[in-house]
Amino acid sequence: MNQQQWDAVDGYVCERLIAPDAALEGALAASAAGGLPEIQVAANQGKLLMLLARMVGASRILEIGTLGGYSTIWLARGLALGGKLISLEVNPAFAEVARGNVAGAALGGVVEIRVGRASESLAAMEKAKEGPFDLVFIDADKASTPEYFAAALRLTRTGSVIVVDNVVREGAILEAESADPSVVGMRRFFEMVREEEGRGRVSGTAVQMVGVKGWDGMAVVVRNEE
Repeated sequence: MNQQQWDAVDGYVCERLIAPDAALEGALAASAAGGLPEIQVAANQGKLLMLLARMVGASRILEIGTLGGYSTIWLARGLALGGKLISLEVNPAFAEVARGNVAGAALGGVVEIRVGRASESLAAMEKAKEGPFDLVFIDADKASTPEYFAAALRLTRTGSVIVVDNVVREGAILEAESADPSVVGMRRFFEMVREEEGRGRVSGTAVQMVGVKGWDGMAVVVRNEE
């Protein structure tokens, strides 16, 4: 198997299961025009996020890492009627592009994009008791994933779902001696999930993915009753 085949399979899936969508295509175009890095989730991954939101009946979603709002749109489309999504983005320019994309998808009324360091935004949310959230999607700087995961646990409830992107890192997750902060962060995240599962607080797993985004994966963690 190689990247060309992975791309072809993703293309096959998207052609058959994901209808053309002007808002999403416009979001990608606007992000590219704004010079944003092309690191957003793939279309089939975005639809998976939407379906997960629907499965849990999410009325409150927290996204950590907005970028251009592509995944934000998918997630918001999975909200229950009357729901709300809060997305955190450190880069003001990215947030501005994302707001335009969200508005273009007619979701401005249910999505709030907050600008600032995620650690500070999350601390403020905890202080204001803005939880619990039904679904949390973590897709920001990977080195800080353990910190974001810990905050997500405090901002969720029994039955809530936490999804973490880019957990495989082209296999680098196996490198115990890696000095790469992203790898170190992800390895610590896995250890945290194992520790929390040992305490009975969560149930979690991770799956490898290959496709147009290369070789990576997602983790899914469910909060258990305490």
